Amino acid sequence: MARRGRTSAAGDIAARIRGQVLLPGTSGYERARRVFNAMIDRRPAAIVRCTRADDAVTAVRFARSHGLPLTVKGGGHGVAGNAVCDGGLVLDLSPMKHVHVDAGCRTVTAEAGVTLRQLDDVTQAFGLATPTGVVSVTGLSGLALGGGLGWLNGLYGLTCDNLLAAEIVTASGDLLTVDDDGHPDLFWALRGGGGNFGVVTCFRFELHPIATVLAGRMTFAGDTVRPALAAYHELAVAAPDELTTMASVYRDGGEVGVAVIVCHIGSSADGERLLRPLRRLRPASDDVQEMPYHLLQRALDGGFPAGMQHYWKAGSLAALDERSIDVMLDYAARMPSESSGVGLQQLHGAASRIDPTATAYPHRRARYDWLLLSQWADPADSPRNIAWTRAFFEAMRPSLSGGVYVNNLGAEGPARVRQAYGPNHERLVAVKTRYDPANVFRHNQNIVPAPSNGRTVY
Repeated sequence: MARRGRTSAAGDIAARIRGQVLLPGTSGYERARRVFNAMIDRRPAAIVRCTRADDAVTAVRFARSHGLPLTVKGGGHGVAGNAVCDGGLVLDLSPMKHVHVDAGCRTVTAEAGVTLRQLDDVTQAFGLATPTGVVSVTGLSGLALGGGLGWLNGLYGLTCDNLLAAEIVTASGDLLTVDDDGHPDLFWALRGGGGNFGVVTCFRFELHPIATVLAGRMTFAGDTVRPALAAYHELAVAAPDELTTMASVYRDGGEVGVAVIVCHIGSSADGERLLRPLRRLRPASDDVQEMPYHLLQRALDGGFPAGMQHYWKAGSLAALDERSIDVMLDYAARMPSESSGVGLQQLHGAASRIDPTATAYPHRRARYDWLLLSQWADPADSPRNIAWTRAFFEAMRPSLSGGVYVNNLGAEGPARVRQAYGPNHERLVAVKTRYDPANVFRHNQNIVPAPSNGRTVY
């Protein structure tokens, strides 16, 4: 269908939707089509701003009947920009913000437009939290469906490990409630398989008692940078479940620096004891202190300013050895944008002890989620920054295990998608084939359904 025809068809949906429908040229359209990664510049035929699950049902059925490409936008923070498409229909779930806590059962129900900060604002009022990510402006929906690695993974696992039930609109336009007893195959797939299986409109998570934590950042400069990375690795490898860590390598004022961020749940005295080896290196700054958990959740937000160009590379790093440290320090010294950086986020403890086949998220052994987060402001600087990022990643490749966290994956092709889903890929294909045989939900890190009658789907 030609683009003009698609726009005309998309305009017909407005009368059927309780929420707002934005068409090209209408007020709010330009803002609504923007996503976190400013490199993405796509113009959908219509943006359906859903206010309830019925809007999503109507939009899915409408897109199928009119042959319109369909994308789903929660927070819009995926670096690949899959939340928007050219000439198709965008289901924008961001108006769906309801959050309800059942403090007695220690559960929270949250709609799909909620951000991590909005979730924490409600749950922390009860001294409770569920594991999420580490940047509070992130959308809950995409994070949870891809896994959800954050500060509580050592004690309580990933976001997807704490998912108790979900409400989903399937490719056929059916609204299902899924959990361990209802559609368990689909429930399994939602815990790490991304947005391949439908439009999740609501989640229910388990909550845990989390109020105050010992947390913060130490920074290291000059001669302490290399020993700080080595000491950080020793700390991370030996860390108990109560201590979860992250390190970053960056450039500031032309000099390479290292930051170590920590979160310890439990006795502050125990946490302080664990941090002594790092403090012996005399950090340039040290703001580790007791703080409300929700403040830690917001601490990294400043590293992701709005309107930046983003190009990421990621992988799994089993050990922070001498070779990998050499490569990181070498490339960091030549970093073209001082807004960029390398992150090493620790997965360990409870998250690492879950069977890799228990959920769709497969990367369960203790490791670092290694992320080369390249960002810059001026589009004219894109070639230089992208070239540096690619060269850095190739230099690091011998140290990486091959697996990759799907939430950090850009538009990198089918082979990398298979690495993201790992040994669970074939089972995910079977679930995809059952619930979305026509690959309606294909604008994502796509799991392609099995061919029908010998024909490849999309």
